[in-house]
Amino acid sequence: MMGGQTASGSSVKFTPPTACPAKYLAQIIVMGVQVVGRAFARALRQEFAASRAAADARGRAGHRSAAASNLSGLSLQEAQQILNVSKLSPEEVQKNYEHLFKVNDKSVGGSFYLQSKVVRAKERLDEELKIQAQEDREKGQKPHT
Repeated sequence: MMGGQTASGSSVKFTPPTACPAKYLAQIIVMGVQVVGRAFARALRQEFAASRAAADARGRAGHRSAAASNLSGLSLQEAQQILNVSKLSPEEVQKNYEHLFKVNDKSVGGSFYLQSKVVRAKERLDEELKIQAQEDREKGQKPHT
């Protein structure tokens, strides 16, 4: 009975049970989805942690500023880039706003879209200036112990 022979001397070929290829394919797909799902969940947790850390670093002012960004649809950095303002000063904002608004006027061949972006950027920067002024007032009113 050696080497796959029966008692009668005929040879028998061993064939493993055939599994359905669809079953293997399904297992591979399930494992792949699990791996991707775990990676996505880990990335999401990291993003939430980073977002929380950034919000904590910004403090209370960051919450107001973030709310202003959500309302206007522009971040502070985008608004500063649109109006070409490096530091936030009302005079520079107004000067650059007037210039860009005139240059992009439709009657002189400008773009209404760009002009509206300039208006939104000014609104966003004006809101940020209000937030900063309010914070300065609050800091000045706090009693010193």
